[in-house]
Amino acid sequence: MLLNKKVQIQQNNYALQLPIKILVLCTGNSARSVMAEALFNQCTAGLFSAYSAGSHPSGKVNPFACEQIAPLHIDYQPRSKSWDEFAQPDAVELDAVLTVCGNAAQEICPNFVGAPQHVHWGLPDPAGITGSGENIRRAFHACYSVFAWRIEKLMNLYAATPNANLIDLMRSLADQYPVLPEINAHGFTSAIK
Repeated sequence: MLLNKKVQIQQNNYALQLPIKILVLCTGNSARSVMAEALFNQCTAGLFSAYSAGSHPSGKVNPFACEQIAPLHIDYQPRSKSWDEFAQPDAVELDAVLTVCGNAAQEICPNFVGAPQHVHWGLPDPAGITGSGENIRRAFHACYSVFAWRIEKLMNLYAATPNANLIDLMRSLADQYPVLPEINAHGFTSAIK
């Protein structure tokens, strides 16, 4: 299948070499960005090669995020790291930067290697939920589920329209949500808070 081949595709005069290299950003790089990175790496049949980082990394990955990605059986140890790693001259050349929180989307990013296009899939921070472990777990699961749903929808859209611009397809999903009782376009519902 096309997704497993290293081919060059034209995306509105922007040549992309598969896999598309995407950096997922949030402030702390401990939860949302780590979950999205794992999903892009494990659920896109080689179409994407994902990395994650934070503008102000927390220094550790949240254990609830690790719990969510465990079934994916990723072959690397997630770690919380600074976006500065991707601004070094020898860093991977990026095709896209995906911000997953409002803070990172508003910050001035470093000059990343390559000419990455920006996409924003903002979600509320599950690490900000307090209360019982079950409440926190539900918040992480809701966030993970939205990312999983959007990535699955992206793959379905791309399969149906392989000549479509992948970055534009990603942008089209920014405000779309699966039906979940725990999350909506305004954040976590009272079921979690």
